[in-house]
Amino acid sequence: MYSSQIKRAMTLLALIGWAGIATAQQNPPAANPAPAARPAAGGRQANAAPPPPMKLTSNGIADGVQIAARYTCSDPQAISPGLKWTDAPRGTESFALIVHDMEPRPRKGNDDILHWMVWDMPATANQLPEGVLSNTVDLPDGSRQSNGNPGQGGILGYRPPCPPQNVPIPHHYAFEVFALDQRLNLASGATRADVMRAMDGHIVGHASLVAVLSR
Repeated sequence: MYSSQIKRAMTLLALIGWAGIATAQQNPPAANPAPAARPAAGGRQANAAPPPPMKLTSNGIADGVQIAARYTCSDPQAISPGLKWTDAPRGTESFALIVHDMEPRPRKGNDDILHWMVWDMPATANQLPEGVLSNTVDLPDGSRQSNGNPGQGGILGYRPPCPPQNVPIPHHYAFEVFALDQRLNLASGATRADVMRAMDGHIVGHASLVAVLSR
């Protein structure tokens, strides 16, 4: 009698054990939850979208498009084109503009031809209007300008593009604006090399347009 009861108990325990194993196989334990994303440097989530890049636009010039005559030496009353920039990064303390002729030519030096340079534009600035005064070094907002050959023809600022005539290859003129994390505080006689050296290590944003011109 006792033997049969023991056998029945052992059979019942075996059935309970097999049922537990089957249940465990059908319902495996949940995987460890993924750790929460940690904020990246500056408090931004690691997967957050990066800030938009700076943009430079103009109503008078455009990438790859021939520069209008009123901005070139073809017009005796040439003026500078209006420029506007957006999406300057945080930490910007000033802006600088460099306009230069990128085209290579025989016996060319290391630097290409500078046509306009403006530095120490305030952090609140987002544009240069059309027709900036070219007969003064100091501008109303506290910035300063030069052109690589100041004083020629009484021009201290924007020097209109003037490539050789009847040359089939167009010249490329880069309009570049730089966002900087400090003011440069350079004297009015600063050269392009002075400005580039002072900007080194302090550029936090950049935008450009490259227009073309042939005559």
